[in-house]
Order: sequence, then C-alpha cells, then structure tokens
Amino acid sequence: MNNLILAVPMLMGFFMDLILGDPYHLPHPVRLIGRWIAWLEERVRIYFSGHLFAGGVLLAVAVLLLNIAVPLVLLIVCYRLHTVLGVLAESVMCYYLIAPKCLRNESMKVYHAIVEEDIEQARKAVSMIVGRDTSVLDRNGIIRAAVETVAENTSDGVTAPILYMTIGGAVTGFFYKAVNTMDSMIGYRNEKYAELGCFAARLDDILNYIPSRLTALVMVLSAYLLKLDGRNACRIWRRDRRKHASPNSAQTESVCAGALNVRLAGDAYYFGELHKKDYIGDDIRPIEKEDILRSNRLMYCTSVLILLVSAAFRVVVIGGIIC
Repeated sequence: MNNLILAVPMLMGFFMDLILGDPYHLPHPVRLIGRWIAWLEERVRIYFSGHLFAGGVLLAVAVLLLNIAVPLVLLIVCYRLHTVLGVLAESVMCYYLIAPKCLRNESMKVYHAIVEEDIEQARKAVSMIVGRDTSVLDRNGIIRAAVETVAENTSDGVTAPILYMTIGGAVTGFFYKAVNTMDSMIGYRNEKYAELGCFAARLDDILNYIPSRLTALVMVLSAYLLKLDGRNACRIWRRDRRKHASPNSAQTESVCAGALNVRLAGDAYYFGELHKKDYIGDDIRPIEKEDILRSNRLMYCTSVLILLVSAAFRVVVIGGIIC
C-alpha cells in the first residue's frame, strides 16, 4: 500500500466534517454506541445489582469489543474488495469520529441567542452542550460555559480522536470514541454512577492523558498564530492546568482562558447540587460574546495543526513500520 494512502481517510474525514458537519437526520455511529451503552446499563443494574463495579467493567469490555470488531471487519472486507473502497469506507468512519463543525455550530447557537438578547434561548442552547445545570446561569455564565465547552472538547471531540486514528486508523478511533462516550454517559461521580461508571471514567482519564496535554501545547502555539495572548496562555496553562477534578479537562481550558485573558470555571450546579470549583485564568477583562468566536478559531487552528502533523506521522512512521 502506498504510504500516502494511510493519511487519506483522516484528511478526507476532516474535510467532510468541514463541509457536512453532523447531519442530525442521518444515523450516527456514536448515537448507536450510546444506545448500546444504555441497553447494557439496564441489564447490568438487574444482574449485577450488588456488584455494580464488576458490572461496569463487563459493560465496558462488551462496548469496546463491539466497537473494535465492527469497524475492523468492515474495513478488512472493503480493503480486500478494492483499496479505493476501503479508503472511502474508512474516510466516512473518520468523518463520524470527529466533530469540530458540530462543536462550532452548537456554540454559535449560544452566540446568536446572546446577540438577540434572548437569554432563555441562550440557556437552552448551552444546556445542549454542557452537563451542568444552566437554569441558574446569567448572561456571562452562559457565555463562559460555551467557551469552556469549546476549549475542553477541542481535545475530547476533535484532536484526541485524530491522535488515536493516527495509531491504527478508524479502528483505534472507534476504540477511543467508545470510551469517551461511556465516560459522558456513566462516568459521573455521583451516587448513581460512582461504582457502575468508575472503570469507564478511569479508562477515559488514561486515554486522554497524553492527547489533552499535546492539544494544550499546540493550542498555545495556535494562540500566537491567531494573535491572541500566547504568552499568557502558556503562563495560565502552567499555573492552572491541574485545577479540575479530572486530570485532563483543565489542560485546554487553562490555555483558552489565558489566550483570551478571561477567567473560566468556578462553582457550578450539577443535578441540583453545588460543586465547588477553582477558577481557571485571571479576570483581566469581562468575558464577552465574541469570546465564543475566538474559542472556535482557537479550536480550528489547533485541530488543523494536529491533523497535519498526525497525517505526516502516519505516512512516515506508521507507513515505515508497515512496510
């Protein structure tokens, strides 16, 4: 196989997302993963009611086996039939694994609602992309939540899948996406999921450890390229990158806060319960609606840089290993 072909699915998948985004009317593999997780959760709670941690491990293994086996078998069949068919199939898979345009579009719904001074619509829009309770958020809190989500999901939703696709194409990409989806559904540290979702949450922390840090470093470079405050982005990252319950979430969030010269995070309500959180960044200036636009530019610049480096790595290093 020509080494250059190894990078085509990643590049094509990203290009398809730029054009198509995430059509909500079409079936989506990640939504199917979510249904599989929800179905398994119901069974685990019935048959492992007294041993939810063990049931959570079994759930995770079942989800991962399916999400490795299905794309692997499909790609083996497609590539054996014809290389072009294999590349096309893998490109579509890669397209489904990343979501930069969806992230931008959903955050821009918040932006447009703020522009129209429709706070209730802005709350509704931001509630679609954050896990916290949004009913208590004021105008600045809504903007802050949108910026934080774009910053954090630059890694989870875009660059981390790209980095895992760099290793083993769409198959390892689906492996990562399955773990990330489990974490978003059952990885909460509350009474309902503390045992059941513990294994999935820790696995997600492990898988995101390196991608979140690489993404943060590239985001600092992006801040310089976009004429944002790159020096402050680096300073705040070094100071505040550990100010989160997750070992990974504050990595990109701290860079974004520093690049924009705003303060993010702080206390938030989840399921009606107040969670005390440290602030990230300095309150150099009030946050404003344009920061949603700036965070999206930062997300796209970071994603493109990582995509290009990953594509080159896949051609030179992975291609060299295969040959």
